[in-house]
Amino acid sequence: MNGARPLTGAEWLRPDSPEGDVVLSSRIRLARNFAGFPFVGRAKREDRRQILQIARRDIMQGGLAAEVMWVDLNEVSPLERSVLVERHLISKQHAKGDEPRAVAISTPDERLSIMVNEEDHLRIQVIRGGLDLSGAFKQIDEIDDKIEAMSDYAFSTRFGYLTACPTNVGTGIRVSVMLHLPGLKLSGELEKVKRAASGMSLAVRGFYGEGSEAVGDFFQLSNQTTLGKSERDLLIEFEQQIVPKVVEYERLARRSLVEKRRVILEDRVQRALGTLRHARLLKSEEALEMLSFLRLGITLGIVEGVELSTVNNLILLTQPAHLQRLAKHDMEQSERRIERATVVRKYLGG
Repeated sequence: MNGARPLTGAEWLRPDSPEGDVVLSSRIRLARNFAGFPFVGRAKREDRRQILQIARRDIMQGGLAAEVMWVDLNEVSPLERSVLVERHLISKQHAKGDEPRAVAISTPDERLSIMVNEEDHLRIQVIRGGLDLSGAFKQIDEIDDKIEAMSDYAFSTRFGYLTACPTNVGTGIRVSVMLHLPGLKLSGELEKVKRAASGMSLAVRGFYGEGSEAVGDFFQLSNQTTLGKSERDLLIEFEQQIVPKVVEYERLARRSLVEKRRVILEDRVQRALGTLRHARLLKSEEALEMLSFLRLGITLGIVEGVELSTVNNLILLTQPAHLQRLAKHDMEQSERRIERATVVRKYLGG
C-alpha cells in the first residue's frame, strides 16, 4: 500500500447520494469459502497461504473492477491497517495478528473490498453512498459470479453456501445501511426503533459494526440471519420496506424538533459549530458528536456556509489513524487531540 496515497473522504460519503441526509451508505457483504480447504479458524498456516494465492489469482485476474489494489496485511504497518479499518475496508479482527491475510480494494472509488482469510476465506464487500442497495447488489453479484467461475466454492445443495459462522450459512449475505439518526435520539424515539429492529431479527450496531459503540448518532442496521430467505427477498425487504420507514421516522422526528424545540435545537447545533471552529483540543468521540450536530444543522438549513461534503469528510479525517497519517508520524493521544482540533478548524474556517 502506497503510504503517499492522499487521504480524502471515501466515495460512499458523497453528499449527493440518495436519501443522503439520513442514509450515509449501503453495504452488501458476501461470505464465501473455497472448496477443499478448512475454514480459517481451523486452517493451518500453509492452508492459509494456499487460500491467499488462489484468492489473489482470482481477484487480480478476474476483471472485478477497473483497478484493484492488493494489500498484504503482514507487509503494511499497524497504522496503515488502522486506516483501512476506519475507512470500513477491513474489520478490526482482520487488522490484527500475523497469519497470512490480505485485502483487495478497488481504486480510487473504494466501493469494492475483499478481505481474504478473515473469518471466511473471502469476505466480499460493496459499499455505496446513500440508499443504493440495488446498485450494490448488482455489482457484488457480478463479482461473485466471476470469482466462482474460476474456483469452486464450498456449497451444499441442502444448506447453500457453507460459512464459518452458522448465521451466515445459506446465501452468505449481509445487507446493511449506515444511518444518521440524531432526530430519533434527541426525541427519545430511538429505543422504539431498536426494539422494532430486534423483533425483525435485525442488528443495530455502532459506527464500526459488530462490537462497536454508537457515537455521534451513527448506527449500522443489518440482517442477522441468512438461512431461509433469498438474496432478493432480503434486498427488497431492506430497500423498499425497512430502511424507508426508518428514514421517514427520522425525518418526522427532525421536523418535530424544528417545530416544537427550535431554540434548543439551534443552540445545540450552534454550540457544536462554535466548539469545532474554536476548540484547541478535541477527543475523537467529542469531534464525532459535534460533527453529528453540525450535520443535522446543515440538513435542516440551520447552518449556512458549511458544505455537507466537508462534514462527511471530517467524519473520517478526524479518526486517530487518519490524523497520524496526515501528520506523517505517530502521535500520543494528547498530540492527536491538538491535531484533530487543528484539522477541524482548517476545514471549517475557525
